[in-house]
Amino acid sequence: MPSRKILLAGESWVTYKVEAKGFSSYATSTYGEGQAEIVAALKTAGHEVTFIPNHLAVNDFPWNVEALAPYDVVMLSDISADTLQIHPDCFDHCLRTPDRLRVIRDWVKLGGGLVMVGGYLSFSGLEGKGHYQATPLADALPVEMLGYDDRIETPEGVTPVVGGTHAILNGVLGDWPHFLGYNRLKAKADAQVLMSVENDPFLIVGNFGRGRAAAFASDCSAHWGSPEFLAWEHYGRFWGQLVDWLGVSSTAEKSADQQT
Repeated sequence: MPSRKILLAGESWVTYKVEAKGFSSYATSTYGEGQAEIVAALKTAGHEVTFIPNHLAVNDFPWNVEALAPYDVVMLSDISADTLQIHPDCFDHCLRTPDRLRVIRDWVKLGGGLVMVGGYLSFSGLEGKGHYQATPLADALPVEMLGYDDRIETPEGVTPVVGGTHAILNGVLGDWPHFLGYNRLKAKADAQVLMSVENDPFLIVGNFGRGRAAAFASDCSAHWGSPEFLAWEHYGRFWGQLVDWLGVSSTAEKSADQQT
């Protein structure tokens, strides 16, 4: 499997908690990341991963197509559209800034690979706060989004079903583990649904310009991603083959450039 250069953004959070004990109360805070399993799996598969957590993505996510050029695949996981689209210079100081969701879209059109992974701040997300349906990036994704709270909570567990053969699923045998929820999506007419949950698409892929895009409707980590999924024998193989397929066009473009 060829090595792909992957830019992963999102998968981090800060928890602020207030505890009341009788007359007194106090606050604590913690910082957490959910990227450990996915990054380890991708590196084991031979890929290179650059991780930008949510709070750093505001400033550190690439600002133009040229800055994205070194990467083969961009992976967005539980990071809202606002985090990438609305910079403090725009929100606080009313200055014009680049729309990085338009930048990603244009980069995919030129041959890049994109995957959005489900979560509370992916697609439309919790209370619509993912908000990708009203952005330029919606053009590149192989799905249509609801535009309002799209969560389907399945605390009893739900198991996606494979609907056909594809290079992404080669060797991924047997039943999939269960998930505790997912984002409800609608596949675009020219997209391919590889997996589904009842009538809802779960893994959808498609082309955009010279690039490729995928939508995975649930988490790559906790909490929708169950412990059984994270420990699944095919976890690394699936993600490795997904980014390999997504990065084909980008790698081909770079090889052509090097030969000219």
